[in-house]
Amino acid sequence: MNRRIILTASFFGAVAVMFGAFGAHSLKNVLSPDQLAIWTKGIEYQFYHTFALLFLSTFARFRTKLVDISYFCFTLGIVLFSGSLYLLATREITHLGFVNIIGPVTPLGGLLLIAGWAMLFFAALKNR
Repeated sequence: MNRRIILTASFFGAVAVMFGAFGAHSLKNVLSPDQLAIWTKGIEYQFYHTFALLFLSTFARFRTKLVDISYFCFTLGIVLFSGSLYLLATREITHLGFVNIIGPVTPLGGLLLIAGWAMLFFAALKNR
């Protein structure tokens, strides 16, 4: 589990850096300031929760169900929260029809991120 958490965090960290560079160098001339702010918010939260996953990997040696649930919540939360923000920010240039209906996915991703923190809290409480 520890290896999987670190691999997942490494992947999300690399993607966040790539998306940050892409936004700063390629999208800044294409997106409006509001759209760029949405893109940047996705990157910020992806980074925050990448670091949370790395921290979670220190708990992995305890191999509790709460750590597993926290990992799942952080991972799916990053995909849904940040992923939906990336799609929403670029919907005018990607012309993907389904993007107009994914607005409710963002808060669902946010709830998963909150649940990940809650599970981490309970995992820390449970272990001595």
